Amino acid sequence: MKATLGGVVGFIIIGALLAWLVWQMGVRSQRPRKLPNLDAPDVSTEWGPVTFMSHGSKVEGWLLQPAAHAESKEGKLPIIVIAHGWGSNRTRVLRYAHSLYQAGFAVFMYDARSHGDSDSIHAPSALMFRDDVMVAVEVARHLPGIDAQRIAVLGHSLGGFGALLALESGMDVKAVVTDSMPVHFETMLKSELRRKKLPVFPLAYVIPMIWLIRSGISRAQFKAANIPLILEKYAGRAEAGLTPVLMVHSNGDEFISVKELRELKEQLPEGIIDTLFVSTSGHSTSEQEPAFWERVIPFLQEQVVNAVGKKEACGTRLQATRENI
Repeated sequence: MKATLGGVVGFIIIGALLAWLVWQMGVRSQRPRKLPNLDAPDVSTEWGPVTFMSHGSKVEGWLLQPAAHAESKEGKLPIIVIAHGWGSNRTRVLRYAHSLYQAGFAVFMYDARSHGDSDSIHAPSALMFRDDVMVAVEVARHLPGIDAQRIAVLGHSLGGFGALLALESGMDVKAVVTDSMPVHFETMLKSELRRKKLPVFPLAYVIPMIWLIRSGISRAQFKAANIPLILEKYAGRAEAGLTPVLMVHSNGDEFISVKELRELKEQLPEGIIDTLFVSTSGHSTSEQEPAFWERVIPFLQEQVVNAVGKKEACGTRLQATRENI
């Protein structure tokens, strides 16, 4: 009898230790790298620091201005908000900046919470990236010299994931460009587990529950973070009142497989998203291929720089339609 009781107690202790170990792994996987930024961005244009608050935490950013001659006729600039990915920071997405400000865009980049020089929070998540990019867009809208009606977001990896989630939450931008973005949250989690040298099985099936508990995210909120469904509802032609979305991925990305975007393209009805597949190696190299900028800059010029004219033309057509009814 005593031996049986001792075995039960031992089993309970071992089970408790395993549960604690898995919980600690979940905590570790939810703690992104916090990489320091350069003291000043290595850019060939004017820049300045920008500090703002996101959900009670301080967020640090940079505003880069193009050359004065690139300003619009109205004296206000279109702006691109750049959202970095998990474990990254604004310095690491400076690789996008030069081509953008050379094309006449102001560029606003920031460290998401728990990244770079921004304040840390208890439990970062994909929804945190969504909330931070929404706040950053509103901050950009009120920056001096910026045209509040001509804003777009360029999001890398989980930054792009958060930007698309933000469309469902009401983020008002003229366009979204994603680069090397996971289509499913589970993909990012599995990739992060591999990077931290943690076993994918069974952690990839247990840790999401730990993340949800620590982040205070309900199961309903988690299920609603469905990129294909969000794109079907909110992405498309600006003339239809939707947000144009261009999704870029490299065939040589070994961290987030290009397979997901190819499957998404086949899954969605034609005309919902634009896609571009490049051939660089790595998760953060797409912009190194000339085809990236040959597609991204004209897309942003069409959707953002010409946004006011398109809006006015659309309004004129609607007014003419009403008068003919």
